[in-house]
Order: sequence, then structure tokens, then C-alpha cells
Amino acid sequence: ALESVDSDYEFIIIDCPPSLGLLTLNALTAAKSLLVPIQAEYYALEGVTELFDTLARIRRLHNPTLTIQGLLLTMYDERTNLSAAVASDLRDFYGQQVFHTVIPRNVRLAEAPSYGKPIILYDKHSKGSEAYIDLAREILAHDAKAAGPGVGRTAVG
Repeated sequence: ALESVDSDYEFIIIDCPPSLGLLTLNALTAAKSLLVPIQAEYYALEGVTELFDTLARIRRLHNPTLTIQGLLLTMYDERTNLSAAVASDLRDFYGQQVFHTVIPRNVRLAEAPSYGKPIILYDKHSKGSEAYIDLAREILAHDAKAAGPGVGRTAVG
């Protein structure tokens, strides 16, 4: 279904619910790559293992070219030992697959959806907004590097 518009866009983002239901499975079947948000909480690490098992099945049965764009640590609270431990474990297990950018736990970030706005429009200068801009830059830099020299990309910001 996305093939008809694929050449019109550099990126098509499919935002999925956090469960592995039918909608998410269909999105994984249609996607080229996957960005996995992981909350900086203990049980989130167990969910990553389940997700990788599911991805192996989806690759085998429906989408052999599906890749992992990266793992994104979210709801990170630098004041807690738990967040630091989860980040450390995630980087130990998955190394370079973990984005350098970390999305902090942030009040303005939590408020934005209740106003029907993305954080970049709700409060462009909040730590949450700045973190997502950093993530966009990191993704674009990685994409440009993967594409090779001579391929231009538009910076975010």
C-alpha cells in the first residue's frame, strides 16, 4: 500500500500503539525500518526481547528486509538510579543500535497531547522538544552516512 507514495517522501512515519496487536503487525509488515521507543523502566527491557522475537517472525513470514533504525530511550529521569541502570543495560546489550539521543521525562512533553499539539508546536524550547529535534538530526545524519557521499539531506531546526 505504501509503494504508491514511497517515492514521494524521504520518510514515512507510522506511529504504532505500544502493543503488538494487528495494527502494529500490519505496520511492521509495511515498514522498511523500525524505531523502537523504550521507557527507562525495569520491565521495558523484557519487552525488547519479546519485540525482537516478533521481528524475527515478521522477517521470516512477511517482511524480510525490515531493519532496526534504532532503539530510543524515553521517559529518562536523570535523577534516578533506575533510569541510569536501564540505559546502561540497554547500551550493554544492544550497543550501537541505541540512539545517543535520550528523551527525558518532561512535564511539557506530557502536556502537549492534551492540547492536541506535537511538542515542537506546544513548547519548542522545552527539553522534550529539544531532545526530539536532536533525535531528528541524529536520524538524518545516520541516513546520510548510510546513503554515502554526495547525497544531500535537509537539516532539522
